[in-house]
Amino acid sequence: MFAQKKVSILGDSYSTFYGHVSPAANLCWYGVPGEKKENDVTKVEETWWYRFIHEHGFQLERNNSYSGSTVCHTGYEKADYSDRSFITRIHNLGTPDIILVFGGTNDSWAGAPIGVYQYDGWTKADLYSFRPAFCYLLASLKQLYPAARIYNITNSELSEEVTDSWMKFAGTMASRIFVCTTLITMGHPSVQGMQSIDAQVWESVSPILEASVSLPAKN
Repeated sequence: MFAQKKVSILGDSYSTFYGHVSPAANLCWYGVPGEKKENDVTKVEETWWYRFIHEHGFQLERNNSYSGSTVCHTGYEKADYSDRSFITRIHNLGTPDIILVFGGTNDSWAGAPIGVYQYDGWTKADLYSFRPAFCYLLASLKQLYPAARIYNITNSELSEEVTDSWMKFAGTMASRIFVCTTLITMGHPSVQGMQSIDAQVWESVSPILEASVSLPAKN
């Protein structure tokens, strides 16, 4: 039904797999040759996004995910992450029909500054805080990809400030999804966790997609 719809992913480590991200130089957590991790996800086919795309007849347009990346420009130990932040990577998503944004985890874990909601007039300095950066992210995606449907996914068990900000602003700017990412090992989804994410994303997305297409008549 949705075979012609192209999907792009804008994510962090949860959405990476070595050899399956663009640009190829993006750091990956899953599938890196020579790195042994106590996590049972060993094949790209086991990732949530691969399952979602291939189980439901979509096409992958671009997976621009980067391990450890934050939405804003502030990373771990207050390092400057402007080379890898979500808001830096928004211009490299191809020509998608659907954009799945899965982030906020590292902003929470790194303790990035929260800041205030800011809906326009951003300076680069503003974008080192989560709230203005997230507002900029969604506003920019809507401007850059006006024909695309944008869905927001975030992890459970994050800081209250990040979770509340994600839910509040995503609900005003685009369709939103809140995913409880359970069954994790080494801080990352296991095979079962990936299956859970896939199922929850599909449960949230499918009613909207089905309402936007003409369904074939049933005999």
